[in-house]
Amino acid sequence: AAIACQLEQGLDLPGAIAACYPLFTGVFSAVAMNQDMLVAFRDPHGIRPLSLGKLHDGSYVVASETCALDTISARFEREIAPGEMLTITTDGIQSTEVIPGEQKLDIFEFVYFARPDSVILGKSVNEVRMNFGRIMAEECRVDADVVIPVPDSSIPAALGYAEASGIPFEMNLIKNRYIHRTFIRPTAELREHDLKMKLNPLIDAIKGRRVVLVDDSIVRGTTMRKTVAMLREAGATEVHLLISSPPVLYPDYYGINTPTQAELIASKMTVPEIRQYVGADSLYFLSYDGMIAATGLPEHVFSASCFTGIYPTPIGKR
Repeated sequence: AAIACQLEQGLDLPGAIAACYPLFTGVFSAVAMNQDMLVAFRDPHGIRPLSLGKLHDGSYVVASETCALDTISARFEREIAPGEMLTITTDGIQSTEVIPGEQKLDIFEFVYFARPDSVILGKSVNEVRMNFGRIMAEECRVDADVVIPVPDSSIPAALGYAEASGIPFEMNLIKNRYIHRTFIRPTAELREHDLKMKLNPLIDAIKGRRVVLVDDSIVRGTTMRKTVAMLREAGATEVHLLISSPPVLYPDYYGINTPTQAELIASKMTVPEIRQYVGADSLYFLSYDGMIAATGLPEHVFSASCFTGIYPTPIGKR
């Protein structure tokens, strides 16, 4: 609406967007189009990804993740910088630094949100997640018979842990491809219903074995509690739970439907209390320093607000 108002005042599309930038105090990776141009613009902290690609015919394409470029055979050119506006026309591409940027990518993109076949800040998401698992194997050794991921986002971390620990990796929880992400469902009843439809254990492969169960995070804890119970019902003699990120202590306000702080289990329980609640024989979270080290990037390029409570932009009174 603000951009439209500026257009009515006679500004062109890039000029209208630039004029409105001071009003956009939140987080955005956005595109705007008219008949003559495509304009891509990103908030000054670059909290969500935004990438530029190029098609074989020389035309440009913008996508939030590089995996989208692959599907249309576009070549990844570069990321659009925090605070940058790109104007793409038939004459080519023009870059404008609308406001000085400071990179603060949400590190949860590497933990969970991004697809593993994407590249962010020059790093393969899949490889970073494998590094999470490798570092967990250094930080926490478990005597077990098998490493099982909670599919799909935990598969790379489980592979990394299995590789570094020498414990065999097996896909013994089968995922129904038609169920959405359960932790963002609005009610407990829907999340529980989805979980029963989402995961099915291979009983013969689990029965009588000591299991390392790897997941990327624990948000409310209710889903994990039921997953651990599912493994026990399938005959697992031990369930050791490894989480490839630190405890989620604070809400993520940046465009993701995560719960209020009162609903975050790690904000109100200690690790031993969470272990008891979910019913695992042991529980280990990847350390904060281990998570940062796994990315191969410096801490200052990230927002880790859901772990630290430090938000790069104003979030209002909370």
